[in-house]
Amino acid sequence: MDPQPVVEIRDLTFSYDGSPVLEDVNLAIAARDFVSIVGPNGGGKTTLVKLILGLLVPNRGTVRVFGRPPAQARPRIGYLPQNVHVDPRFPVSVRDVVLMGRLAPGRGVGPFRRADHLAADRALAEVDLTDLRNRPFFTLSGGQRQRALIARALAPEPDLLLMDEPASHLDVAMEEGLYELLRRLNARLTVLVVSHDLGFVSQFVQHVVCVRRRVVVHPTSEVTGEVIREIYGGDVRLVRHDHRCAEAGHQEGSPHG
Repeated sequence: MDPQPVVEIRDLTFSYDGSPVLEDVNLAIAARDFVSIVGPNGGGKTTLVKLILGLLVPNRGTVRVFGRPPAQARPRIGYLPQNVHVDPRFPVSVRDVVLMGRLAPGRGVGPFRRADHLAADRALAEVDLTDLRNRPFFTLSGGQRQRALIARALAPEPDLLLMDEPASHLDVAMEEGLYELLRRLNARLTVLVVSHDLGFVSQFVQHVVCVRRRVVVHPTSEVTGEVIREIYGGDVRLVRHDHRCAEAGHQEGSPHG
């Protein structure tokens, strides 16, 4: 018998004010999978993420995470939203930001425990930021900030890491470093990443979940130009932009359109 999926969605439909966003969605994500969720703007990617997190409830169908309703499974999910705002005037260290990941609903008021500090230090080590743990957060580079926020998502010691457009503000070199980090984390975690950059992330992920009202799953090896056109609704210009191809000029790869 196959092990229980980490995420299992059956016959799901979801609408905003009667306008359908997702229809007849069936999806199963296995443990230790590395998945990219892709699709056009307005196709339903963020809605799917919110359903997995239990922030939305389907009109029809079921969502299970680790075999339980999403709200009950939330302590096992590390989440990095698309936009995280930290006031640069607020005097918070990198370690303080990571410790925020140990806060949880229902936790009593009081100082962080020893276990919290140990978990934060382990998370910082995993993202190679131990040496910067006492630096003010706002002094970090964009790539370092994103690593710190990933460490915050790792601090609760999750089994599923879910990220919405984690590379949206990074340059190419930082983006590649980010996905190499996620590939290392995938050795012990199930990783779901929402991305527009299919050509880039397909170098790293095992499966691509295509969301355009309906959901279709492709192994990375099956993602062809025809599949990309189907996902994004017409012809798109494909540009491979990782630095290893810079000398060869622009080549086929990631969609922009």
